[in-house]
Amino acid sequence: MAAFFILSTIVIWGLFATTGLWLLTFFPALGKISPAGWLPILCTLFVLAGLSLTRTHYNIFTSLLYYSSYILFGLAFIAFCVSAGCAVLFLLLKICHVSARAYLGMVSIAVTAILFICALWGGFSAPKIKRIAIASPRLPALKIALVSDAHLGMGVSYERWDQALSRLENEKPDLLLILGDVFEYGPHADKYAARLAAFQTPLGSYGVLGNHEYYNDFQTALDFYQKAGITLLQNEIFTLPSGIQIAGLKDIKTARVSAQEVTDLLATADEKKPLILLSHTPSYAEEAAAHHTDLMFSGHTHNGQIWPFNYLVKLQFSRIYGLFNIDGMKFYITSGMFYWGIPLRLFAPAELPIIEVNR
Repeated sequence: MAAFFILSTIVIWGLFATTGLWLLTFFPALGKISPAGWLPILCTLFVLAGLSLTRTHYNIFTSLLYYSSYILFGLAFIAFCVSAGCAVLFLLLKICHVSARAYLGMVSIAVTAILFICALWGGFSAPKIKRIAIASPRLPALKIALVSDAHLGMGVSYERWDQALSRLENEKPDLLLILGDVFEYGPHADKYAARLAAFQTPLGSYGVLGNHEYYNDFQTALDFYQKAGITLLQNEIFTLPSGIQIAGLKDIKTARVSAQEVTDLLATADEKKPLILLSHTPSYAEEAAAHHTDLMFSGHTHNGQIWPFNYLVKLQFSRIYGLFNIDGMKFYITSGMFYWGIPLRLFAPAELPIIEVNR
């Protein structure tokens, strides 16, 4: 934990310091208003206060602290990316003997402002229904609602949760599947769980844990799933009365689930019956396809959440968003219902997936 805190401090300070250095290059008068060394430190301390205090204190003041500190964090990331991009452009132009000092500073501020406004809009907009049509010969006609990466609690109000579930309920799905990272931390966990429990479908609700269920209080996470009426699958297979099999994995990264464990679990499935695999982390798709899995659903990546972070996510996962066909198995990775931490989304909108199978 100490190492994580130190690393976070260095990263956050680095974002602010780099942006400050870039601005001072073009607007040296700013150094007289606020010394470049102090402002990044003060901003870093403010963000760290938001990251820590809001995990243990829940009131109107810490709620304001949460949003203001995390939004500032997001702004720092966007400003850093723009500053870094403009710095590269500045050097290239300099090599070509083109002077950009007169205007590139203002351009970077304008671009940062535009991207920040777009990210705010993306973060606070209601997630939209995303329809995904899938043809699968072994499955009956089926409408599936997916809930993934809601990260409820301190950062997402109950009202937003209620509205999102109401939109999914209006679709009248046959089956509700939960892909993990549902409740983060904060007050009113039981209220959030009760709202999910009220979401009834003909075939029921089934789900898996995400990595954040392990990071926070694990027992609280298990209690949340139980109170929400979710049949939790931890390296297990559940067979519906219709014969459809639903397999669920523990979080692959946090619980250290190996490819062999996935193979062993899927080997116990009935090959003559359709099989749906749930995995919070989008890994082991090839192993799933090799064991006659018809559909696979994952989340976790948020499709990067804030561009250009998606390029870093792609370094870890070969697939981070969308529908894929892997040896006949249909694999959908959702961008998630809301956001994690920073309440911003840039070029990676949140979504409420409705999977329409053979409809």
